[in-house]
Amino acid sequence: MKTLYELKQNLTTVGAQLKKTEDSLASAAIDPNKTTEDIQQLQKSRDDLQMRFNVIKNQHDQMEKEQQERIQQQERANLSSSPSNPAEQKVQAKANLIRATIRQQAVSSEIRAALGDENTTGGNKFLPKTVSTEILTEPTTRNPLRKVSTITQITNLEIPKLNYTLDDDGFISDTETAKELKLTGDVVAFGRHKFKVFAGVSETVLNGSDANLVSSVETALNSGVAAKEKKVAFTTTPKPGEEHMSFYASGVKQVSGINKYKAIKNAIADLHEDYRENATIMMRYADYMDIIETLANGNATLYSAQPEQVLGKPTEFSDLAVDPIVGDFEFSHFNYDLEALYERDKDIKTGVEQFVVTAWFDHQIKLKSAFRIAKEDATPEV
Repeated sequence: MKTLYELKQNLTTVGAQLKKTEDSLASAAIDPNKTTEDIQQLQKSRDDLQMRFNVIKNQHDQMEKEQQERIQQQERANLSSSPSNPAEQKVQAKANLIRATIRQQAVSSEIRAALGDENTTGGNKFLPKTVSTEILTEPTTRNPLRKVSTITQITNLEIPKLNYTLDDDGFISDTETAKELKLTGDVVAFGRHKFKVFAGVSETVLNGSDANLVSSVETALNSGVAAKEKKVAFTTTPKPGEEHMSFYASGVKQVSGINKYKAIKNAIADLHEDYRENATIMMRYADYMDIIETLANGNATLYSAQPEQVLGKPTEFSDLAVDPIVGDFEFSHFNYDLEALYERDKDIKTGVEQFVVTAWFDHQIKLKSAFRIAKEDATPEV
């Protein structure tokens, strides 16, 4: 017996053949070069394909109806035997959300209520707020910027670039900051830049345990979100309109040195003391090991030292940080819009379902004067 997926494929194939034959018949009917026999043959082919299409469609519709009834019965059984542990209840609700989305069914009000969504009508396509928050603002720590940058989830966010002001306009002692505020204003408004994250879900995982399904999807989505954040923040060739998100393309000041170690030291020293105090270094691990190898000069003890002991400031590593970035990353701010959408897609070639989250976010470097890019310059220092 054919599966529902196979019937869908057959329905698509026969439907395409039927459409092609109908188009050929319509063309033949007005073509004086076509004989009556040609047209009759096309009519026969069309009628044969139409009959096949109807048979497959009836089988497909009946099997789909039976599957939906089984799913609804299972959901009712799941809800009636819902675990008493709140954490397990949330996992079960998330699993039901993922399955309903992939199967293109409405998400029940019971599932939304279990996920803490205020909208219990089940009529919209917005990601329940608790799921959206966990995916977008609490992913795994694969993005080192999340350890030091600010992460929020607020629609139409506007915030001051500095956390405090004084009644005296001359209170800013850093002249670069004062110039930047005068040039760009003292408020930053976050925009909405759309991106999609796809989580592949096989039939085995989809029909497996709630815990495995939720873990598989959330891990994929978390990894996708972290990868997108790193890409926009560290790219040297941003998309048009996304230049402000990149440390390398937004106009952050560059400070050079005869090697990366000297460049980092010079960049730290070049920061104003207001930012130097809380500065962190973001760099590639390979560059750090090159520095260690140069400084150690055969002394193995330096290899076991903490990066902060070697470079003088806390250090995070990312292979995308082609030139070290030094600064107060409190002024690196990621904001997500609340209205994340969820939907499904399918890879026809593999049959793997895709749970898709569409989100809007922005990365603002609130004050470029809070950062320096350490650039290696082989030219000897004078």
